[in-house]
Amino acid sequence: MPVVSALPAWALMPSAVAIVLILLSRRRPALRETWSVLAAIAQTALVAALLPEVLAGREPAWRPLTLVPGVPLELRADAFGTLFALVASTLWIATTVYSIGYTRAEQERSQTRYFASFALCLCSTVGLAFSANLLTFYVFYELLTLGGYPLVVHRGTPDAFRAGRVYLLYTLTAGLLLLIAIVWTGRLAGRLDFVPGGLLTGVEAPAGALWALFALFVAGCGVKAGLVPLHTWLPLAMVAPTPVSALLHAVAVVKAGVFGIVRVTGFVFGPVVLDDLGAATALAWLAALTIVAASVGALVQDNLKRLLAFSTIGQLSYIVLGAALGTPEALTGGALHMASHAFLKITLFFCAGAIAATAHLDRVSQLTGIGRRMPLTMTAFAVCAFMLAGLPPGVAFVSKWRLLGGAAEAGSMVASVALIASAVLNVAYFAPIVVRSFAPGAPGSPRAEARPTMVVPLLATAAAGLWLGLAPDAGGRLLTLAAMTARQVAGAP
Repeated sequence: MPVVSALPAWALMPSAVAIVLILLSRRRPALRETWSVLAAIAQTALVAALLPEVLAGREPAWRPLTLVPGVPLELRADAFGTLFALVASTLWIATTVYSIGYTRAEQERSQTRYFASFALCLCSTVGLAFSANLLTFYVFYELLTLGGYPLVVHRGTPDAFRAGRVYLLYTLTAGLLLLIAIVWTGRLAGRLDFVPGGLLTGVEAPAGALWALFALFVAGCGVKAGLVPLHTWLPLAMVAPTPVSALLHAVAVVKAGVFGIVRVTGFVFGPVVLDDLGAATALAWLAALTIVAASVGALVQDNLKRLLAFSTIGQLSYIVLGAALGTPEALTGGALHMASHAFLKITLFFCAGAIAATAHLDRVSQLTGIGRRMPLTMTAFAVCAFMLAGLPPGVAFVSKWRLLGGAAEAGSMVASVALIASAVLNVAYFAPIVVRSFAPGAPGSPRAEARPTMVVPLLATAAAGLWLGLAPDAGGRLLTLAAMTARQVAGAP
């Protein structure tokens, strides 16, 4: 039940204000970094302050202005948006601290632009999470695209600019398709609100028109979600600094894509319309194909960050698969996997960055013995890699178990096979890295962990992934928020 409150808007303010303060502090690095950390903490606290209201079934909402006649810029904190915003804000703290250590270790240039772009991305992510309608969602979706570009091209190399061009080509084209879909939806339904159970439920329209509309939405969100064959920009973006890769793959950009697909399937079309069209089955097949193809792609990668990029592509489609299956268990598992993947994958990227910054290695074939030189880093990597594969007691075991139960509940053999095959393939591409890293390396190699500002965040996110596996409803009540999302999509109060 929406209730008038400015708190969702206040939750955007720390990162928005931080952009200005960071730019003004460009000649004072310590102050610039202080603003970044304080903004991350403040944003997390404000998002967390929304939890009691949301858990009580109320949805704090705020309308500052009207974008077009009849469609306001509206922010509303429902269960799914709060889950996404809470995960993104919390991990921004870890990413900011890690970035300080990483940029100093690598002596990155243009650090002011770097931290300001980070703040813009997180402001856009929280705005997107709290969007109450399609047009508000679109505004923040495109702001996120623009905020990500300076980070992709940050290093200014030919490869970076090539990756940036591909990134813009894919994401801006996707944004155009999404805008067409939004305008079309407004013409069909007469409004653009996110409605639990589906805005288009009960709307009279030809099946062909609904199919075309659905395809536009899937393409518009599927680029950032990394759905095959729209995924090729993601591995190219690995030329960016490692904290940027962590932001792209665990917190903001790609999560915005799968978040959008869940919004479209559950709050625009709804399970009834999708089942009547047969579109849910088609989306489930596409997600299953992406899961398996990306996992196979990861098997043949030697560059560690590219391997993690292919892993991300597959893991994101677990969430899409949950949305496509549409059963309560599958939806709960998919929503929870937003958090599972975020905590575990950001740890893996942090570990890759620590190795690159300290040992100057970036290929799997070079990692023999690195676990003996960097035991804390590689232990965190090993634990999170196997938890991400779905082994207990990690948080991904909880989300994937529910997804598998949802596949059985839906009677979807293709989903069950894809989930099981992916788990096996996950172990197949992670296990050799772990075994190699703890094998005897170069004789006499000294132990040399990365800076504490890099090691502490990766240990903290690894511990969080383990803790949430043992108690998935502790802390931010993520499991409860995921279950509430599933009930909303089903149209239940």
